[in-house]
Amino acid sequence: MKTQILDHKQVQKILRRMAYQIYEKNFDRKELVFAAIKGQGVEVAKLVQTELSDISKIKISLLEIDISKDKPAFNSAKVNLSGTKLAAKTVILFDDVLNTGRTLVFAMHPFLQEPLEAIQVAVLVDRNHKSFPVSADFIGISLQTTMQEHVSVTMKAGKISVYLV
Repeated sequence: MKTQILDHKQVQKILRRMAYQIYEKNFDRKELVFAAIKGQGVEVAKLVQTELSDISKIKISLLEIDISKDKPAFNSAKVNLSGTKLAAKTVILFDDVLNTGRTLVFAMHPFLQEPLEAIQVAVLVDRNHKSFPVSADFIGISLQTTMQEHVSVTMKAGKISVYLV
């Protein structure tokens, strides 16, 4: 059974709030780097980028992290850093759903070798089932779910929705 938790209009409000939170925490930055997990993480990052561009003049670079969400492993995250200067910059990792934290831990790996100012994490949905020491700095919605339930973020015809499956 599929139950809609958030429709597109609700998600838009949440993403706008997240953009304001990101701006409040990073108002003194001239540039931010959004590094997003391929798939829905990239879609969430792009939507937040649009919202943030409406409220601030912070320059935003978007990087895509290619990683297997089913079986993430050490050194499995691939991101093209050529042409992107990360020294003394803040990187915000984006994903659609934070479940155990495994994917985000491994997605951080390519950035840990760079002289960054900070790494922050933004997720649309936090399920609160942490197995790894990662938490989100910016959370759209926090859901208490069972381990058997699944949260699905879908994008159809430019509209994003969240479902509990």
